[in-house]
Amino acid sequence: MRRICRIIFAAIMLTGCATSGKPTAILDTPRTSDPTPKQPSAPQTAEAAIERTSYQAEVTDDKADIPESQAERPEAATSELQSAAPGKAMDAGLHAVQFDEVVSSVYQSYPLLESALLSRNIAWGQRVGASGAFDLKLKGASENGPQGFYQTYRQNIGVVQPTYWGGEVFAGYRIGRGDFQPWYQERQTNGAGEFKAGVQVPLARNRDIDARRAELWKAGYSQSLAEPEIQAQLISFVQDASYAYWDWVAAGEYHNIAKRILTLAEERTGRIESQVNAGLVDPPELTDNKRLVSIRQAKVADTRRKMQQTAAKLSVYWRDAAGNPIVATEDQLPGFPETPVIEVDVTASIQQALQQRPELRVLDILRQQIHVDYSEAINQLQPEVNAVLWGSQDVGEPSSKKGDKTPFESEASVYLDVPIQRRKARGKMTESQAKIAQLSAKRRITADKIGVDVQMAHAAIVSAWEQVDETGEALKYAEDLAVRERKNQEAGLSDLLKVTLREQYAVESAEKHVDALKLYFESRADYRAALAEDRLGR
Repeated sequence: MRRICRIIFAAIMLTGCATSGKPTAILDTPRTSDPTPKQPSAPQTAEAAIERTSYQAEVTDDKADIPESQAERPEAATSELQSAAPGKAMDAGLHAVQFDEVVSSVYQSYPLLESALLSRNIAWGQRVGASGAFDLKLKGASENGPQGFYQTYRQNIGVVQPTYWGGEVFAGYRIGRGDFQPWYQERQTNGAGEFKAGVQVPLARNRDIDARRAELWKAGYSQSLAEPEIQAQLISFVQDASYAYWDWVAAGEYHNIAKRILTLAEERTGRIESQVNAGLVDPPELTDNKRLVSIRQAKVADTRRKMQQTAAKLSVYWRDAAGNPIVATEDQLPGFPETPVIEVDVTASIQQALQQRPELRVLDILRQQIHVDYSEAINQLQPEVNAVLWGSQDVGEPSSKKGDKTPFESEASVYLDVPIQRRKARGKMTESQAKIAQLSAKRRITADKIGVDVQMAHAAIVSAWEQVDETGEALKYAEDLAVRERKNQEAGLSDLLKVTLREQYAVESAEKHVDALKLYFESRADYRAALAEDRLGR
Protein backbone atom coordinates (compact mmCIF):
# COMPACT_ATOMS: atom_id res chain seq x y z
CA MET A 1 0.00 0.00 0.00
CA ARG A 2 2.85 2.41 0.92
CA ARG A 3 4.52 1.66 -2.42
CA ILE A 4 1.31 2.61 -4.25
CA CYS A 5 1.09 5.87 -2.24
CA ARG A 6 4.63 6.78 -3.18
CA ILE A 7 3.90 6.26 -6.87
CA ILE A 8 0.78 8.41 -6.62
CA PHE A 9 2.77 11.12 -4.76
CA ALA A 10 5.44 11.05 -7.48
CA ALA A 11 2.78 11.40 -10.17
CA ILE A 12 1.34 14.44 -8.39
CA MET A 13 4.80 16.03 -8.21
CA LEU A 14 5.42 15.40 -11.90
CA THR A 15 2.03 16.93 -12.77
CA GLY A 16 3.07 20.03 -10.88
CA CYS A 17 6.31 20.15 -12.86
CA ALA A 18 4.41 20.02 -16.14
CA THR A 19 2.17 22.85 -15.03
CA SER A 20 5.02 25.14 -13.97
CA GLY A 21 7.23 24.32 -16.95
CA LYS A 22 10.32 23.59 -14.80
CA PRO A 23 11.54 20.91 -12.40
CA THR A 24 10.82 21.12 -8.70
CA ALA A 25 14.22 22.52 -7.77
CA ILE A 26 14.90 23.48 -4.22
CA LEU A 27 16.26 26.82 -5.45
CA ASP A 28 14.75 28.48 -8.48
CA THR A 29 18.10 29.35 -10.04
CA PRO A 30 18.58 30.09 -13.76
CA ARG A 31 20.22 27.19 -15.51
CA THR A 32 23.18 27.51 -17.84
CA SER A 33 22.44 25.65 -21.05
CA ASP A 34 25.95 25.32 -22.47
CA PRO A 35 28.29 22.80 -20.91
CA THR A 36 31.59 24.03 -19.61
CA PRO A 37 34.70 23.02 -21.59
CA LYS A 38 37.10 20.62 -19.98
CA GLN A 39 39.63 23.31 -19.04
CA PRO A 40 38.18 24.76 -15.84
CA SER A 41 38.00 28.43 -15.16
CA ALA A 42 39.76 29.60 -12.03
CA PRO A 43 36.77 31.08 -10.22
CA GLN A 44 34.96 27.92 -9.12
CA THR A 45 33.49 27.23 -5.72
CA ALA A 46 31.35 24.62 -4.11
CA GLU A 47 28.38 26.88 -3.44
CA ALA A 48 27.33 26.90 -7.09
CA ALA A 49 28.21 23.22 -7.34
CA ILE A 50 25.77 22.37 -4.58
CA GLU A 51 23.29 24.95 -5.87
CA ARG A 52 23.18 23.31 -9.28
CA THR A 53 22.31 20.00 -7.68
CA SER A 54 18.90 21.53 -6.90
CA TYR A 55 17.85 21.67 -10.55
CA GLN A 56 20.18 19.49 -12.68
CA ALA A 57 18.55 16.07 -12.88
CA GLU A 58 17.54 13.29 -15.18
CA VAL A 59 15.11 10.58 -14.16
CA THR A 60 15.24 7.49 -16.33
CA ASP A 61 12.07 6.20 -18.01
CA ASP A 62 12.28 2.82 -16.35
CA LYS A 63 11.85 4.38 -12.92
CA ALA A 64 9.26 7.07 -13.54
CA ASP A 65 7.12 8.13 -16.43
CA ILE A 66 8.43 11.65 -16.85
CA PRO A 67 7.58 13.58 -20.01
CA GLU A 68 10.65 14.21 -22.14
CA SER A 69 10.02 17.94 -22.11
CA GLN A 70 10.28 17.95 -18.31
CA ALA A 71 13.40 15.80 -17.95
CA GLU A 72 16.41 17.92 -17.14
CA ARG A 73 19.49 17.21 -19.20
CA PRO A 74 22.62 16.79 -16.98
CA GLU A 75 24.98 19.72 -17.55
CA ALA A 76 28.72 20.05 -17.22
CA ALA A 77 29.58 21.65 -13.91
CA THR A 78 30.42 25.29 -14.50
CA SER A 79 31.13 25.71 -10.80
CA GLU A 80 30.04 29.34 -10.59
CA LEU A 81 30.23 29.32 -6.81
CA GLN A 82 33.16 31.69 -6.62
CA SER A 83 31.34 34.38 -8.58
CA ALA A 84 28.71 34.69 -5.88
CA ALA A 85 31.00 36.45 -3.41
CA PRO A 86 31.72 39.54 -5.56
CA GLY A 87 28.00 39.98 -6.13
CA LYS A 88 27.40 40.02 -2.40
CA ALA A 89 30.16 42.56 -1.95
CA MET A 90 28.51 44.86 -4.53
CA ASP A 91 25.13 44.55 -2.80
CA ALA A 92 26.68 45.48 0.53
CA GLY A 93 28.37 48.54 -0.92
CA LEU A 94 31.79 47.02 -0.36
CA HIS A 95 34.38 46.11 -2.92
CA ALA A 96 35.85 42.65 -3.20
CA VAL A 97 39.44 42.59 -1.99
CA GLN A 98 41.70 41.91 -4.95
CA PHE A 99 45.14 40.32 -4.80
CA ASP A 100 46.89 43.36 -6.27
CA GLU A 101 45.46 45.53 -3.50
CA VAL A 102 47.09 43.35 -0.87
CA VAL A 103 50.44 43.42 -2.70
CA SER A 104 50.22 47.21 -3.04
CA SER A 105 49.47 47.44 0.67
CA VAL A 106 52.65 45.48 1.42
CA TYR A 107 54.64 47.92 -0.72
CA GLN A 108 53.09 50.99 0.88
CA SER A 109 52.22 50.22 4.48
CA TYR A 110 53.76 46.97 5.73
CA PRO A 111 55.71 47.84 8.92
CA LEU A 112 58.45 45.24 8.41
CA LEU A 113 59.15 46.67 4.96
CA GLU A 114 59.42 50.10 6.52
CA SER A 115 61.87 48.60 8.99
CA ALA A 116 63.84 47.05 6.13
CA LEU A 117 63.99 50.39 4.30
CA LEU A 118 65.60 51.95 7.36
CA SER A 119 68.64 49.77 6.70
CA ARG A 120 69.44 52.33 4.00
CA ASN A 121 69.78 54.96 6.70
CA ILE A 122 71.94 52.62 8.76
CA ALA A 123 74.25 51.96 5.81
CA TRP A 124 74.38 55.65 4.95
CA GLY A 125 75.26 56.48 8.52
CA GLN A 126 78.08 53.94 8.45
CA ARG A 127 79.43 55.44 5.26
CA VAL A 128 79.27 58.95 6.69
CA GLY A 129 81.08 57.66 9.75
CA ALA A 130 83.81 56.07 7.60
CA SER A 131 84.27 59.33 5.69
CA GLY A 132 84.96 61.00 9.03
CA ALA A 133 88.54 59.71 8.73
CA PHE A 134 89.04 62.50 6.16
CA ASP A 135 87.60 65.23 8.39
CA LEU A 136 89.58 68.43 8.83
CA LYS A 137 91.27 68.27 12.24
CA LEU A 138 91.96 71.23 14.47
CA LYS A 139 94.97 70.85 16.75
CA GLY A 140 96.27 73.16 19.45
CA ALA A 141 98.33 73.25 22.61
CA SER A 142 99.31 75.61 25.39
CA GLU A 143 102.58 74.72 27.15
CA ASN A 144 103.73 77.05 29.94
CA GLY A 145 106.67 76.76 32.30
CA PRO A 146 106.48 79.72 34.74
CA GLN A 147 108.79 78.14 37.37
CA GLY A 148 112.48 77.37 37.15
CA PHE A 149 115.54 78.97 35.67
CA TYR A 150 114.08 78.87 32.13
CA GLN A 151 110.61 80.37 32.05
CA THR A 152 108.88 79.58 28.74
CA TYR A 153 105.44 80.11 27.26
CA ARG A 154 104.41 78.35 24.05
CA GLN A 155 101.05 78.45 22.28
CA ASN A 156 100.18 76.79 18.96
CA ILE A 157 97.16 76.02 16.85
CA GLY A 158 96.78 74.42 13.43
CA VAL A 159 94.76 72.27 11.10
CA VAL A 160 95.46 68.92 9.44
CA GLN A 161 93.57 67.77 6.36
CA PRO A 162 93.97 64.08 5.39
CA THR A 163 93.84 63.67 1.65
CA TYR A 164 92.14 61.02 -0.50
CA TRP A 165 95.48 60.10 -2.10
CA GLY A 166 96.91 58.91 1.21
CA GLY A 167 98.84 61.89 2.54
CA GLU A 168 97.87 64.99 4.43
CA VAL A 169 98.19 68.75 4.28
CA PHE A 170 98.84 70.75 7.41
CA ALA A 171 99.11 74.41 8.41
CA GLY A 172 99.43 76.25 11.69
CA TYR A 173 100.55 79.15 13.77
CA ARG A 174 102.66 79.23 16.93
CA ILE A 175 104.21 81.74 19.26
CA GLY A 176 107.02 81.17 21.76
CA ARG A 177 107.94 83.57 24.60
CA GLY A 178 110.42 83.45 27.44
CA ASP A 179 113.98 82.32 28.08
CA PHE A 180 114.56 79.04 26.22
CA GLN A 181 117.29 76.52 26.81
CA PRO A 182 120.12 76.86 24.31
CA TRP A 183 119.28 73.48 22.84
CA TYR A 184 115.59 74.50 22.34
CA GLN A 185 116.08 77.84 20.64
CA GLU A 186 113.90 76.72 17.71
CA ARG A 187 110.90 76.96 20.03
CA GLN A 188 111.30 80.69 20.22
CA THR A 189 109.54 82.82 17.61
CA ASN A 190 109.64 86.42 16.56
CA GLY A 191 107.31 88.86 18.20
CA ALA A 192 104.24 88.14 16.01
CA GLY A 193 104.81 84.37 15.92
CA GLU A 194 105.44 81.87 13.16
CA PHE A 195 103.27 80.54 10.33
CA LYS A 196 103.98 77.06 9.02
CA ALA A 197 102.47 74.86 6.26
CA GLY A 198 103.42 71.59 4.66
CA VAL A 199 102.40 68.39 2.98
CA GLN A 200 103.07 64.67 3.50
CA VAL A 201 103.01 62.37 0.49
CA PRO A 202 103.22 58.55 0.57
CA LEU A 203 105.66 57.14 -1.99
CA ALA A 204 105.02 53.39 -1.58
CA ARG A 205 102.62 52.10 1.07
CA ASN A 206 99.30 53.95 1.38
CA ARG A 207 99.58 55.53 -2.06
CA ASP A 208 96.78 53.58 -3.80
CA ILE A 209 94.94 52.40 -0.69
CA ASP A 210 95.20 52.89 3.04
CA ALA A 211 93.11 52.04 6.10
CA ARG A 212 90.99 55.17 5.79
CA ARG A 213 90.08 54.61 2.15
CA ALA A 214 89.56 50.88 2.71
CA GLU A 215 86.97 51.55 5.42
CA LEU A 216 85.26 54.14 3.25
CA TRP A 217 85.06 51.81 0.25
CA LYS A 218 83.77 48.92 2.34
CA ALA A 219 81.15 51.20 3.85
CA GLY A 220 80.11 52.13 0.31
CA TYR A 221 79.70 48.46 -0.55
CA SER A 222 77.68 48.00 2.64
CA GLN A 223 75.41 50.78 1.46
CA SER A 224 74.99 48.98 -1.88
CA LEU A 225 74.36 45.76 0.04
CA ALA A 226 71.26 47.26 1.65
CA GLU A 227 69.31 47.23 -1.64
CA PRO A 228 69.39 43.46 -2.40
CA GLU A 229 68.76 42.73 1.27
CA ILE A 230 65.68 44.95 1.17
CA GLN A 231 64.53 43.22 -2.02
CA ALA A 232 65.00 39.79 -0.46
CA GLN A 233 62.77 40.80 2.44
CA LEU A 234 60.22 42.35 0.08
CA ILE A 235 60.03 39.11 -1.91
CA SER A 236 59.44 37.17 1.30
CA PHE A 237 56.77 39.62 2.49
CA VAL A 238 54.85 39.46 -0.80
CA GLN A 239 55.07 35.68 -0.82
CA ASP A 240 53.72 35.48 2.74
CA ALA A 241 50.97 37.97 1.87
CA SER A 242 50.05 35.86 -1.17
CA TYR A 243 49.68 32.75 0.96
CA ALA A 244 47.58 34.65 3.50
CA TYR A 245 45.34 36.03 0.74
CA TRP A 246 44.68 32.71 -0.98
CA ASP A 247 44.13 31.02 2.40
CA TRP A 248 41.43 33.60 3.09
CA VAL A 249 39.83 33.18 -0.36
CA ALA A 250 39.85 29.39 0.01
CA ALA A 251 38.40 29.63 3.52
CA GLY A 252 35.57 31.73 2.12
CA GLU A 253 34.88 29.11 -0.52
CA TYR A 254 34.81 26.32 2.07
CA HIS A 255 32.35 28.42 4.05
CA ASN A 256 30.14 28.87 0.98
CA ILE A 257 30.17 25.11 0.42
CA ALA A 258 29.12 24.48 4.01
CA LYS A 259 26.33 27.07 3.85
CA ARG A 260 24.96 25.73 0.58
CA ILE A 261 24.89 22.12 1.69
CA LEU A 262 23.18 23.22 4.92
CA THR A 263 20.53 25.06 2.92
CA LEU A 264 19.76 21.93 0.95
CA ALA A 265 19.25 19.91 4.14
CA GLU A 266 17.11 22.62 5.74
CA GLU A 267 14.90 22.98 2.68
CA ARG A 268 14.50 19.20 2.52
CA THR A 269 13.19 19.09 6.10
CA GLY A 270 9.81 20.61 5.24
CA ARG A 271 9.26 18.28 2.31
CA ILE A 272 10.13 15.18 4.31
CA GLU A 273 7.88 16.35 7.12
CA SER A 274 4.99 16.60 4.66
CA GLN A 275 5.77 13.12 3.38
CA VAL A 276 5.82 11.76 6.96
CA ASN A 277 2.45 13.39 7.68
CA ALA A 278 1.08 11.85 4.50
CA GLY A 279 2.37 8.45 5.55
CA LEU A 280 4.67 8.15 2.56
CA VAL A 281 7.93 7.83 4.54
CA ASP A 282 8.81 6.61 7.98
CA PRO A 283 9.38 9.20 10.78
CA PRO A 284 13.04 8.13 11.33
CA GLU A 285 13.87 9.61 7.92
CA LEU A 286 12.81 13.06 9.20
CA THR A 287 14.87 12.52 12.34
CA ASP A 288 17.87 11.55 10.24
CA ASN A 289 17.54 14.70 8.12
CA LYS A 290 17.35 16.85 11.26
CA ARG A 291 20.53 15.15 12.46
CA LEU A 292 22.11 16.01 9.13
CA VAL A 293 21.04 19.66 9.54
CA SER A 294 22.71 19.83 12.97
CA ILE A 295 25.95 18.35 11.64
CA ARG A 296 26.01 20.79 8.73
CA GLN A 297 25.26 23.73 11.02
CA ALA A 298 28.31 22.75 13.06
CA LYS A 299 30.32 22.61 9.84
CA VAL A 300 29.18 26.11 8.91
CA ALA A 301 30.30 27.39 12.31
CA ASP A 302 33.71 25.76 11.87
CA THR A 303 34.24 27.15 8.37
CA ARG A 304 33.13 30.59 9.57
CA ARG A 305 35.78 30.43 12.28
CA LYS A 306 38.48 29.54 9.76
CA MET A 307 37.33 32.29 7.43
CA GLN A 308 37.49 34.87 10.21
CA GLN A 309 40.90 33.64 11.36
CA THR A 310 42.36 33.82 7.87
CA ALA A 311 40.88 37.32 7.46
CA ALA A 312 42.62 38.36 10.67
CA LYS A 313 45.89 36.90 9.39
CA LEU A 314 45.45 38.72 6.09
CA SER A 315 45.03 42.02 7.95
CA VAL A 316 48.73 41.84 8.85
CA TYR A 317 49.43 42.58 5.19
CA TRP A 318 46.30 44.41 4.05
CA ARG A 319 46.37 47.89 5.55
CA ASP A 320 44.97 51.33 4.89
CA ALA A 321 47.02 54.38 3.88
CA ALA A 322 47.79 55.11 7.54
CA GLY A 323 49.16 51.60 8.05
CA ASN A 324 46.26 50.32 10.15
CA PRO A 325 45.26 46.66 9.62
CA ILE A 326 42.00 46.03 7.77
CA VAL A 327 40.03 42.88 8.61
CA ALA A 328 38.13 41.79 5.51
CA THR A 329 34.51 40.75 5.83
CA GLU A 330 32.67 37.87 4.20
CA ASP A 331 31.01 40.30 1.78
CA GLN A 332 34.46 41.25 0.44
CA LEU A 333 35.41 37.74 -0.62
CA PRO A 334 36.34 37.88 -4.31
CA GLY A 335 36.52 34.19 -5.16
CA PHE A 336 39.32 32.75 -7.24
CA PRO A 337 39.99 34.89 -10.32
CA GLU A 338 39.62 33.54 -13.81
CA THR A 339 43.22 33.12 -14.90
CA PRO A 340 44.58 31.06 -17.79
CA VAL A 341 47.42 28.65 -17.24
CA ILE A 342 50.86 30.25 -17.45
CA GLU A 343 52.99 29.35 -20.44
CA VAL A 344 56.56 29.32 -19.17
CA ASP A 345 59.91 29.20 -20.97
CA VAL A 346 61.95 27.59 -18.21
CA THR A 347 65.34 28.43 -19.75
CA ALA A 348 64.46 32.10 -20.16
CA SER A 349 62.95 32.17 -16.67
CA ILE A 350 66.16 30.79 -15.16
CA GLN A 351 68.20 33.49 -16.90
CA GLN A 352 65.78 36.13 -15.66
CA ALA A 353 66.03 34.78 -12.12
CA LEU A 354 69.84 34.80 -12.26
CA GLN A 355 69.72 38.47 -13.20
CA GLN A 356 67.10 39.51 -10.64
CA ARG A 357 67.61 37.35 -7.57
CA PRO A 358 69.13 39.38 -4.72
CA GLU A 359 71.17 36.46 -3.32
CA LEU A 360 73.68 36.65 -6.18
CA ARG A 361 74.03 40.42 -5.86
CA VAL A 362 74.66 40.06 -2.14
CA LEU A 363 77.47 37.58 -2.80
CA ASP A 364 78.96 39.81 -5.51
CA ILE A 365 79.02 42.81 -3.19
CA LEU A 366 80.52 40.78 -0.35
CA ARG A 367 83.24 39.59 -2.71
CA GLN A 368 84.01 43.20 -3.64
CA GLN A 369 84.34 44.04 0.04
CA ILE A 370 86.83 41.20 0.52
CA HIS A 371 88.78 42.40 -2.50
CA VAL A 372 89.25 45.68 -0.62
CA ASP A 373 90.70 43.76 2.33
CA TYR A 374 92.98 41.87 -0.06
CA SER A 375 94.21 45.10 -1.65
CA GLU A 376 94.88 46.55 1.77
CA ALA A 377 96.87 43.44 2.71
CA ILE A 378 99.00 43.84 -0.42
CA ASN A 379 99.49 47.47 0.55
CA GLN A 380 100.84 46.36 3.93
CA LEU A 381 103.57 44.35 2.18
CA GLN A 382 105.11 47.51 0.77
CA PRO A 383 107.56 49.67 2.74
CA GLU A 384 106.21 52.84 4.25
CA VAL A 385 108.09 55.67 2.52
CA ASN A 386 106.73 59.16 3.15
CA ALA A 387 107.99 62.44 1.77
CA VAL A 388 107.37 65.54 3.90
CA LEU A 389 107.81 69.10 2.66
CA TRP A 390 107.16 72.12 4.84
CA GLY A 391 107.95 75.83 5.08
CA SER A 392 107.72 78.39 7.86
CA GLN A 393 107.97 82.12 8.26
CA ASP A 394 108.32 84.17 11.44
CA VAL A 395 106.75 87.61 11.53
CA GLY A 396 107.02 90.59 13.84
CA GLU A 397 109.90 92.01 15.85
CA PRO A 398 112.98 89.76 15.83
CA SER A 399 113.42 87.83 19.04
CA SER A 400 117.23 87.96 18.84
CA LYS A 401 119.87 90.19 17.38
CA LYS A 402 121.07 87.36 15.13
CA GLY A 403 117.92 87.62 12.99
CA ASP A 404 117.93 83.86 12.56
CA LYS A 405 114.10 83.71 12.67
CA THR A 406 113.44 86.28 9.98
CA PRO A 407 114.24 84.38 6.72
CA PHE A 408 111.77 81.95 5.19
CA GLU A 409 112.64 78.37 6.15
CA SER A 410 111.77 75.11 4.39
CA GLU A 411 112.62 71.46 4.76
CA ALA A 412 112.22 68.31 2.65
CA SER A 413 112.39 64.91 4.37
CA VAL A 414 111.90 61.24 3.57
CA TYR A 415 110.87 58.73 6.24
CA LEU A 416 111.17 54.97 5.98
CA ASP A 417 109.36 52.31 8.02
CA VAL A 418 109.56 48.65 6.91
CA PRO A 419 108.44 45.62 8.95
CA ILE A 420 110.95 42.87 8.11
CA GLN A 421 108.78 39.74 8.38
CA ARG A 422 105.45 41.31 7.39
CA ARG A 423 103.46 38.37 8.77
CA LYS A 424 100.41 40.51 9.44
CA ALA A 425 100.13 41.41 5.76
CA ARG A 426 100.71 37.86 4.55
CA GLY A 427 98.16 36.47 7.02
CA LYS A 428 95.59 39.02 5.87
CA MET A 429 96.22 38.09 2.22
CA THR A 430 95.77 34.38 2.89
CA GLU A 431 92.58 35.04 4.83
CA SER A 432 91.16 37.26 2.08
CA GLN A 433 92.01 34.79 -0.68
CA ALA A 434 90.25 31.99 1.21
CA LYS A 435 87.16 34.15 1.76
CA ILE A 436 87.02 35.07 -1.92
CA ALA A 437 87.24 31.38 -2.86
CA GLN A 438 84.45 30.61 -0.38
CA LEU A 439 82.19 33.26 -1.88
CA SER A 440 82.91 32.00 -5.40
CA ALA A 441 81.87 28.49 -4.38
CA LYS A 442 78.75 29.84 -2.65
CA ARG A 443 77.85 31.83 -5.73
CA ARG A 444 78.04 28.75 -7.95
CA ILE A 445 75.84 26.66 -5.68
CA THR A 446 73.43 29.60 -5.21
CA ALA A 447 73.09 29.98 -8.97
CA ASP A 448 72.41 26.26 -9.26
CA LYS A 449 69.79 26.44 -6.52
CA ILE A 450 68.10 29.37 -8.23
CA GLY A 451 67.77 27.27 -11.37
CA VAL A 452 66.29 24.46 -9.28
CA ASP A 453 63.87 26.90 -7.61
CA VAL A 454 62.56 28.03 -10.99
CA GLN A 455 62.17 24.47 -12.25
CA MET A 456 60.40 23.37 -9.07
CA ALA A 457 58.07 26.38 -9.20
CA HIS A 458 57.29 25.65 -12.84
CA ALA A 459 56.62 21.98 -12.12
CA ALA A 460 54.33 22.98 -9.25
CA ILE A 461 52.32 25.30 -11.49
CA VAL A 462 51.89 22.66 -14.19
CA SER A 463 50.90 20.00 -11.65
CA ALA A 464 48.52 22.33 -9.82
CA TRP A 465 46.78 23.29 -13.04
CA GLU A 466 46.33 19.65 -13.95
CA GLN A 467 44.76 19.11 -10.54
CA VAL A 468 42.43 22.06 -11.15
CA ASP A 469 41.45 20.51 -14.46
CA GLU A 470 40.87 17.00 -13.13
CA THR A 471 39.10 18.02 -9.92
CA GLY A 472 36.82 20.21 -12.05
CA GLU A 473 35.88 17.14 -14.06
CA ALA A 474 35.34 15.12 -10.90
CA LEU A 475 33.16 17.90 -9.53
CA LYS A 476 30.91 17.79 -12.60
CA TYR A 477 30.42 14.05 -12.27
CA ALA A 478 29.72 14.29 -8.52
CA GLU A 479 27.18 17.07 -9.09
CA ASP A 480 25.42 15.07 -11.77
CA LEU A 481 25.10 12.04 -9.51
CA ALA A 482 23.87 14.15 -6.59
CA VAL A 483 21.25 15.80 -8.79
CA ARG A 484 20.01 12.46 -10.08
CA GLU A 485 19.82 10.94 -6.61
CA ARG A 486 17.95 13.90 -5.16
CA LYS A 487 15.48 13.81 -8.04
CA ASN A 488 14.91 10.11 -7.45
CA GLN A 489 14.39 10.73 -3.75
CA GLU A 490 11.83 13.43 -4.48
CA ALA A 491 10.04 10.97 -6.77
CA GLY A 492 10.06 8.30 -4.06
CA LEU A 493 12.59 6.13 -5.87
CA SER A 494 15.48 6.65 -3.47
CA ASP A 495 16.07 7.32 0.20
CA LEU A 496 17.78 9.97 2.31
CA LEU A 497 20.87 7.87 2.93
CA LYS A 498 21.72 7.67 -0.76
CA VAL A 499 21.00 11.38 -1.24
CA THR A 500 23.22 12.26 1.69
CA LEU A 501 26.07 10.18 0.34
CA ARG A 502 25.79 11.72 -3.12
CA GLU A 503 25.71 15.21 -1.66
CA GLN A 504 28.71 14.44 0.50
CA TYR A 505 30.62 13.21 -2.53
CA ALA A 506 29.73 16.45 -4.31
CA VAL A 507 30.93 18.46 -1.31
CA GLU A 508 34.19 16.55 -1.14
CA SER A 509 34.74 17.07 -4.87
CA ALA A 510 34.02 20.78 -4.54
CA GLU A 511 36.44 21.09 -1.61
CA LYS A 512 39.14 19.24 -3.52
CA HIS A 513 38.61 21.61 -6.42
CA VAL A 514 39.07 24.55 -4.07
CA ASP A 515 42.21 22.87 -2.70
CA ALA A 516 43.55 22.58 -6.25
CA LEU A 517 42.80 26.22 -7.03
CA LYS A 518 44.46 27.32 -3.81
CA LEU A 519 47.52 25.21 -4.63
CA TYR A 520 47.66 26.68 -8.12
CA PHE A 521 47.67 30.29 -6.96
CA GLU A 522 50.16 29.54 -4.20
CA SER A 523 52.39 27.92 -6.83
CA ARG A 524 52.15 31.12 -8.84
CA ALA A 525 53.25 33.05 -5.76
CA ASP A 526 56.25 30.72 -5.42
CA TYR A 527 57.08 31.21 -9.09
CA ARG A 528 56.89 34.98 -8.64
CA ALA A 529 59.30 34.73 -5.72
CA ALA A 530 61.64 32.41 -7.65
CA LEU A 531 61.93 35.00 -10.43
CA ALA A 532 62.34 37.88 -7.92
CA GLU A 533 59.68 39.90 -9.71
CA ASP A 534 59.10 42.10 -6.66
CA ARG A 535 61.50 44.97 -6.25
CA LEU A 536 61.25 48.59 -5.22
CA GLY A 537 61.03 51.11 -8.01
CA ARG A 538 59.71 48.52 -10.44
